[in-house]
Order: sequence, then structure tokens, then C-alpha cells
Amino acid sequence: MPFAQLVLGSPGSGKSTYCDGMHQFMSAIGRECSVVNLDPANDKTNYPCALDIRDLITLEEIMKDDQLGPNGGILYAFEELEHNMEWLENGLKELEDSYILFDCPGQVELYTHHNSLRNIFFKLQKMGYRLVAVHLSDSFCLTQPSLYISNLLLTLRAMLQMDLPHINVLTKIDKVSSYDPLPFNLEYYTEVQDLSYLMTYLEQESPAMRSDKFRRLNEAVANLVENFALVRFEVLAVENKKSMMHLLRVIDRAGGYVFGGAEGANDTVWQVAMRNEASMMDVLDIQERWVDQKEAYDASEEKEWEEEQRNRMDGDTGTTTPDLIPDDGDDDEFDGMPPPTGDSGVKVIRRSR
Repeated sequence: MPFAQLVLGSPGSGKSTYCDGMHQFMSAIGRECSVVNLDPANDKTNYPCALDIRDLITLEEIMKDDQLGPNGGILYAFEELEHNMEWLENGLKELEDSYILFDCPGQVELYTHHNSLRNIFFKLQKMGYRLVAVHLSDSFCLTQPSLYISNLLLTLRAMLQMDLPHINVLTKIDKVSSYDPLPFNLEYYTEVQDLSYLMTYLEQESPAMRSDKFRRLNEAVANLVENFALVRFEVLAVENKKSMMHLLRVIDRAGGYVFGGAEGANDTVWQVAMRNEASMMDVLDIQERWVDQKEAYDASEEKEWEEEQRNRMDGDTGTTTPDLIPDDGDDDEFDGMPPPTGDSGVKVIRRSR
């Protein structure tokens, strides 16, 4: 059963950078991964492109032949792809069970009210793909209440339109500490808590926001988001492998990969960590990591990285092989396996023959 991520987000949110970083990270943990470029305007990709929509149609051709602008050309390209699904299906069959990252364009119309993108991925679901929509938002939106609430509306609309398992991500979280201090910690923004606390700060942005008309409008929008109770965010610094590991675990749980992935039994240290609950960071850790104590954490992780590199050069992985259950001559299926660690609560009694 193939698995895939549908990478969405407005322009500048870091979709292509995310696909490049996630492709490298999956390769490092031993998971076969391929990236499919679905942006007909993207002629330069940093990642190795396994399948490219520009082999079918390009934005330049559409704008020249049909006299359309960039946004209209993107919508036309996806209508063309929807009517030529055989091209996409045949290309994906060649990738077999490879984990797929779909790098989508930044036009928000595609995942807010236009149906072609949704129809395309519904057809892929019928082919057996387990899809997760990963919606990226630039963490700069946290700096202004109006940007944050607008982003909440866009995110909510995308969730309702795409109708898929959905993970919302605040990217470039490592840059938050360089912005003006936020009135609340990251937990408030990632968990989308009581938005009424933002109303005062929203009115301070512009004199126009202080009128009763805008106040009622802002309260109605905040109530709409809260009543759906669907939106929450993960955070990501794409160059930080612990942050990538945490996000990939969340995505794996949403898409079902964690319950039956294609990885073999000879797992690497990183593959084991991907299934370890202790690798899940809570939001308070992230607040401390990326805002309160960012420099200290950066220095500590840099030191860990240097030590890891030295151990790798010396051939010392820092791990030991546990003793194995000895072969006592009996036909025992557990002979040669590592003994269990800790008290499992189950008592095993060997019966003599």
C-alpha cells in the first residue's frame, strides 16, 4: 500500500524546501522516497524530481496559447491533468511502493474552492494511496493578529475542501525569536486557544479595527474558527532533524504508516526513534527550544552533532548488541533472539519434556 503527502501552502511558505528536506531526511532513515512536482511553473527544483507535470504541460505554453494569466493558467493546467489522469497513474506505477511527496503550486484557489486538485487525489485514493495533506504556513503570520486570523480561515477552508487527513504546519519556526516578541507563547498559537484574547491586539493594528463594525466582524470570524474546532498546528524548522523527526511521526500516525510501513526488520537507530513516543516534543518544549532558550539549544545540538560525527569517523556508533537467548538444543522459536527488557507483567514458565 503506497503512502503519500500532499504538500500545500501559500507562496513563500516553504513547500519546495520542505519537499527537499523531507526527501533527504527519509533517505537518511532508510525510507524510499520520491518527489512529484505538480507545479507547472516550477522549472527549477532542488530535489530529484521523479515525475514532473511540466513533461505533460507547462505554464508558459498555456499563457501563450490560451492567453491566460498565471493564476488562470495554473487552474487550467490542473483541469488538463484531471482529464489526463492516465499520465499521472502510469508515472506513479513506475515508482511502485515508494513514499511520494506531491509538491503543489501555491495558488490557494486550488485547495480552497477549485475542485480539480481534490478530484485528482480522490482518484489516487481509489488506486490505493494513503494520503495526508500537509498544509504549510509561514510562522511570520504569528507577528500580526490579522495575519494569524486570516491564516486560520485559509487553513480551515483547505481542511474542509480537501477532506483528507490534514496536518497544519508553521514553518520557519527558527526565525520566530528574531521577530518582535509575541504577546503569547507558542502553545496559544499552535493549539488555537481562546481567540478573544487577540481582539485587543487586533484593534491596536489599525484605527479602522476599533470601530464596532469591525469588532463584531472579528468576533464572528474568531467564533467561526473556534466552533469548528479543527485547526491546530505543528511547528517545523526544516534544517533541524529532531524537528523533522517529530513532524514525520505525526504525519505517519495520521496516514497510518506507523501501523504498517514498508520498512524492513533491520531498523536503523533513526527508524526505531521514529516509533518511540519519547521523541514526541510537546509545545512547551518547542516554546523553550525556539524562543526562550534558542541559542543554548543550538549550541547543545551543535555539540551533539560534532560528537556524533567523531564517533562515526572512529567507527563507534555508541550502541551495544544485547546478549542473545542461548540455544539449549530444544526446538525453541526464541533461541538466538534478544531477551526482553524490563518487567512486561507476563510470567513465562518452561515445561520440561
